[in-house]
Amino acid sequence: MAELINNANEESLRMISAESQSNEYISDEELRPDTLETFIGQPQLKAQMKLFLDAAQLRGVPPDHILLAGPPGLGKTTLSMIVAHELGVPIRVTSGPAIQHAGDLASIVSSLEEGEVLFIDEIHRLPRAAEELLYIAMEDFRVDVMVGKGPGASSIPLTLPRFTVIGATTREGMLPSPLRARFGFTAHLDYYPHSELKKLILRSADVLGIAVEDAAAHELAIRSRGTPRVANRLLRRVRDWGVVHSLGHITPEAVFDCLELYQIDSEGLDRLDIAVLTAMCKQFAGGPVGLNNLAAMVGEEAETVETVSEPYLVREGFLARTPRGRVATSKAWKHLGLVPPNDVTSVF
Repeated sequence: MAELINNANEESLRMISAESQSNEYISDEELRPDTLETFIGQPQLKAQMKLFLDAAQLRGVPPDHILLAGPPGLGKTTLSMIVAHELGVPIRVTSGPAIQHAGDLASIVSSLEEGEVLFIDEIHRLPRAAEELLYIAMEDFRVDVMVGKGPGASSIPLTLPRFTVIGATTREGMLPSPLRARFGFTAHLDYYPHSELKKLILRSADVLGIAVEDAAAHELAIRSRGTPRVANRLLRRVRDWGVVHSLGHITPEAVFDCLELYQIDSEGLDRLDIAVLTAMCKQFAGGPVGLNNLAAMVGEEAETVETVSEPYLVREGFLARTPRGRVATSKAWKHLGLVPPNDVTSVF
């Protein structure tokens, strides 16, 4: 447990972490769009969701349950808020870790009103008993309330008004099949291209009252790891830089200087990412190397390297995972300004 807490703390301290950080809640709220039209990015998903919601409204019934799946920071919570806004109904927000017992979930669903939206973040972390209760609530719109204790206990079905569950998950594969089957619409969110992140940064800058040059917005976009949450966080730090240095507007030079201070380079790599690549290339000659040896060399827990740094390095082609271990690609060597061995160049 202590190791998990330490890993969570390490992730929360990283500027380029896609995980939500507690002190950003208000800032995220003010930057969230409230309609599909103003939501930037995910064009295919937006078109699908608009059709899905419009059809439900024309039929005069609450829409089927919705599952939003994808990496953290791409807008799953924002989309759930937009769904409720587009439908003109209240939204109740909870999360898998917040529900410890089936009774916790039963008290929530039994208090929902007709048409209301129930948003469950990290739905893959629901306890098993709560999952089983949710199956019935989503499909039959009822919950079984236990009355009494011991041998004399009995179950009384309680009918629920029709409502819509929106589940968000970063690990769709961890959802049991019976739960996945109860969602009528599954939306997969993808990482953002630089062009869409630039639009998002300019919109956020306008909301925050910041003047940002197009070139500066582009520089922020390419350092944001394809993730809107990271883009908005970097924008706020650059805003701080502009305030402290009395800048009338944000220039590319301000972005360079600010993010250099926070050790975020031109590819969006931070201190930990660079440490991993440097160890791979200098200490292990490009690999292959096992995870535990690599983690020991950079002074981090193996799980931190595997879950915090490695996914982005692999996705961007700096690192490859092979049956024999991790291998640095030629892109990693080039980024560090080093010359790779011939065998690395020929393979990658």
